[in-house]
Amino acid sequence: MKIGYPCINQSLDCTSSRTFRLASYSEERLIETVAMNLACLQRILEYNVKHGLLFLRMTSGLVPFASHEINQYNWQEHFKAEFQQLGKYIKANHMRISMHPDQFVVLNSPNPNTVKNSIAELVYQGSIMDLMELDTTAKLQIHGGGAYGDKGSAIDRFAEVYHTMLPDAVKARLCVENDDRTYTLLDCLRLHELTGIPIIFDNLHHECVNNGEPMREAVEIAASTWEPDRDGILMMDYSAQAPAERKGKHVQSISEQLFHDFLAETEGLDMDIMLEIKDKEASALKALEVAKALDRL
Repeated sequence: MKIGYPCINQSLDCTSSRTFRLASYSEERLIETVAMNLACLQRILEYNVKHGLLFLRMTSGLVPFASHEINQYNWQEHFKAEFQQLGKYIKANHMRISMHPDQFVVLNSPNPNTVKNSIAELVYQGSIMDLMELDTTAKLQIHGGGAYGDKGSAIDRFAEVYHTMLPDAVKARLCVENDDRTYTLLDCLRLHELTGIPIIFDNLHHECVNNGEPMREAVEIAASTWEPDRDGILMMDYSAQAPAERKGKHVQSISEQLFHDFLAETEGLDMDIMLEIKDKEASALKALEVAKALDRL
C-alpha cells in the first residue's frame, strides 16, 4: 500500500501548476512557466520520498494551455531531458503516479467539440507520463460523464468513443471513477465490461450514491477490474464527509479513527490510497502512521 495526496504540497513555497492568462501567451512565457513547474514537481517528489508518501497525483497544469490550439510549441522536445529525469526519480523510488483531468473532460458528451477537446487533454496528460517513461500502472483518472436523460445510451457512447477515437497510449492509462451523483460503482463496472478499463474506487462517492454494496464488497469489486501486470494494484480515493456541508464535500482534515476503521474493514486487500482531503500532506502523514500501526504498508 502506498499513500499520497493530490497536486499541491502546502509545506513548500512553490506550485507545480503556475500559469498565466491566455491573452498573455507567448512561447517565452510558456518555457519559463513550465521550467518553474517542473522544478517544483521535483521538490514535491523529494519531499514525498523523504516522508514516505509514495503516491502522487500530479497536477494537470504542468504545461499551461497544452491541449489548447494556441500552444503550437514543441515543449515535449524542449523539456524531454527534464521529464526523463523526473521519471527516473519516480521509478528509482518506487512511486505511484496518477493524473486527474478536470471536469470538462467528458468522453460521452453529445457535443463533438467537447469530445474532441477531452481527447486532446487526455493525450496531453498521457504524454507527460510517456515522456517520463512510466509504465501503464501510472493512470489517467476520469469520471463517467453525464447521463443526458438516458444513462444506458450515455454509457454506450462512452464505450464507442473509447474504441473508435482514443489513441492506444491513452487507453492503456485510462481509469474511470465512481462519482457522487450519477455514475455508481455498478455503472462503472458496466463501462469496464464494455472497454476493459479499471475502476478507481472513491469511498466517499460510494457513500453518497450506491446500489447497496457494503464498503468491503465495493472495494473488492473495483479491485477485480485491475490487471496486475498492466494496471498494478487498485488505486482508490479516500475522504470523509465534511460536517454540516453539502453531501460529498471533502473533510478539511483526516479523522484518524475513521481511516483506521476503513483500513480495518478492508484488511487483506491491497490498494494505493489517494487522500482527497483539504490539508493535503498533513493528513497524508497522519494516515501513514495509522497504516503503519495496522501493518498495512
